[in-house]
Amino acid sequence: MKHAALSVVAGPVGIVAYGLIRLWGRSDDVYGPGLDWQAAHLAGLAGMVFFVPAVLALSRLLPRGRWRTGVVGLTLVGLGATMVQFGADIVEGLLAADRAEMSALGRDFKDIPGVEIAFYDVVPQLFFLGLLVLTGMLAAQRLVPWWSVPLLLAGIVLPVVTLDLLPVGGLLMLAAFAPVLPTLRPGAAHEEPSMAVR
Repeated sequence: MKHAALSVVAGPVGIVAYGLIRLWGRSDDVYGPGLDWQAAHLAGLAGMVFFVPAVLALSRLLPRGRWRTGVVGLTLVGLGATMVQFGADIVEGLLAADRAEMSALGRDFKDIPGVEIAFYDVVPQLFFLGLLVLTGMLAAQRLVPWWSVPLLLAGIVLPVVTLDLLPVGGLLMLAAFAPVLPTLRPGAAHEEPSMAVR
């Protein structure tokens, strides 16, 4: 499997792994700080890292233009903010002796002006919004079926309802991108499309 296709698979798989390890960690009602907390967040961070080449690979299937550039830019900005959030959770887990101290460290970080908007409430959402728009653009070019868009939307929304649905959300995201994988495999090389009018 070509590296591009691998990254498209690995991103959602990282979310599934994060969700499953989180559920395992919460099974004894003691989740974080500790091995379970770190393992879950490292898996989630790895998934976000894989999403960087995944987004770039998917975008290269689309015609060049300002829309593509803007969507990719916003998606990567949101992705970067999400990585910072995971990184902060990992550092707080390493520094804290117990759950209360970890929560206090988290509050101290969020109390820094602009941090909550930049890394929690607003900017990270650009990753999911951008990914959804990017998939819509792929559907418009018939590179993925129309149902990939609502499937991805479900994968994004379900974990918002409850983080316990993270594994389901990751699997839905993987299913949404599955139709484009053959295009990214060796032997399916093609020239990047371009638009006459930009």
